[in-house]
Amino acid sequence: MSELAALDRPRLVVRLADGSVHERAVTGPGHHDVGPLVVALTERAGGWAWQVAVPGAEPVAVASVAVAWDAGPAGDDPRLFSNGYQSWTSSRVRRLGVDVDPSLVAPVPALVRETHHADPSVAQVGELRSELVTVVATDRPGDPLLLVGFLAGAEHDGTIRARLDGGRVALSAEAFLGGAVLGAGEARPLHPVVLARGEQAPELLADWAAAAGAVGRARTGAPYQVGWCSWYQWFHAITEQVLRENLALAAEWPFEVFQLDDGYQHAIGDWERTDASFPSGIEAVADAIAGEGRTPGLWLAPFLAAPGSDVAVAHPDWVVRHGSGRPLVGMVNEHWGGHVHVLDTTRPEVLAHLESTAAALVAAGYPYLKLDFTYAPSVTGRYADPSQTPAQRVRAGMEALRRGAGERTFLLGCGLPIGAGIGVVDGMRIGADVAPHWDLRPGQYAPGGYAENEPATLNAFRNTLTRSWMHRRLWLNDPDCIMLRTAGTGLTPEEARTWGLTVAASGGMALVSDDLSLLDAESRRLLDEVVHLGRSVDEAALDGPTARCRDLLESPTPTALTGAGWALEVGVDPVSASLR
Repeated sequence: MSELAALDRPRLVVRLADGSVHERAVTGPGHHDVGPLVVALTERAGGWAWQVAVPGAEPVAVASVAVAWDAGPAGDDPRLFSNGYQSWTSSRVRRLGVDVDPSLVAPVPALVRETHHADPSVAQVGELRSELVTVVATDRPGDPLLLVGFLAGAEHDGTIRARLDGGRVALSAEAFLGGAVLGAGEARPLHPVVLARGEQAPELLADWAAAAGAVGRARTGAPYQVGWCSWYQWFHAITEQVLRENLALAAEWPFEVFQLDDGYQHAIGDWERTDASFPSGIEAVADAIAGEGRTPGLWLAPFLAAPGSDVAVAHPDWVVRHGSGRPLVGMVNEHWGGHVHVLDTTRPEVLAHLESTAAALVAAGYPYLKLDFTYAPSVTGRYADPSQTPAQRVRAGMEALRRGAGERTFLLGCGLPIGAGIGVVDGMRIGADVAPHWDLRPGQYAPGGYAENEPATLNAFRNTLTRSWMHRRLWLNDPDCIMLRTAGTGLTPEEARTWGLTVAASGGMALVSDDLSLLDAESRRLLDEVVHLGRSVDEAALDGPTARCRDLLESPTPTALTGAGWALEVGVDPVSASLR
């Protein structure tokens, strides 16, 4: 019997952009009328394929299409692995009937929900959700774990929703189209859904990632990355003089990449034009880095534009409009002057601009580009082409950047929806920003239930473990920068060491973000240990298992990671690390 035919009490649920909901019970494959749509379900090994069509003479704006079913008795401790929407979004186990969706914790700005969910609306009370893939567990003896996952995320997002219903687990696999307008007579394929059962969550997730990576032609072959980044020491205050001073100190350090982060640009959106703190311009900086035998790297937020930027002033029609008619806000940052706006990636001229920008930066000497805040085109607004889903808008922009950058350029995604990045980026940030402090600081911005997404080493640590299975299956994982300095930081030496060894045990990229003048022999020993261990775990993942987080489903912040014969155990009070 197929997985589709074996579902208990399955039904199709269609949500339209006008808020109306249409449901229909189904018994298996076939074409099913659901409201103004026809949903075709087809049996597929391990799950189902499907498509949605508009049989009538009028277009239909579709929010989502879902298959919902009864997944069986909940047991005493039903749990699911909640995979976050994009790079920074917290990923961890959540308990049905105990934990609540972050959108329900407290009122938060709508932009926060837009940033951290495919569907930015507030969840139903009692509902938990996971993006793209999940693993569901009960504590009933003999019950295997259940993985539910979409095999791609480039054409639309996929959300798995779970809730308790009379002592049973109710699940739905939802293709989120975000209000995309389907034309009269149009038939649109949806990404296949797979179901798998097993005993170990890390193995189930790694197998799903391998399958999704194969479908999406994931770029997993780039070399292990060791580098330096300007961000976590100087943040927006980086200057050309400081960069060159650190470059001069880097000769004895094993950096392959030397990356300039945010702070060099004239304005958000103007990536080829520097401000006064970089008087020589980006090409001269790249020449200096390359002259020292390092690969020049550059940061940009390609889908955002400040109101006063050259690109926004010259092309105001390239900026997406909010439903109210004002320019759509994609991020608020006081260091950028406040609100910055979203470029419309459904416009061919915007895609041409993105392509030419990437090509120009590579031609200026940067074969390594860090692409940040790349969720921006998924934010709800009035786009020129209303037929595109949020995922398609993000993917179109990313593909334009890849065309311009070329196949040999290393693209690092950051703030990027997970599904939209597969097959485009070589590396992916997989957690929140690290910080020179372990926990959130008193008074730090922490909106409602989204505090786990904010900069803190603990938050980066959590996702490094819970997303370790993505490494070398979807891309190279970037856990974020290790912290070596002992001055100008709130991290204790043991916290810094714990974080460094966690990065190493995951096999992910090893990037340093310290003023090199502050580092000593002990700092170098820690880096050498990180690189040695990280290379061995990464090499093992090339044709063998990724690092495994064995307590993935046991605690919101797991503490155990194994790979390539190494085992890391982390203590949390106080923070400590044991490597054997």
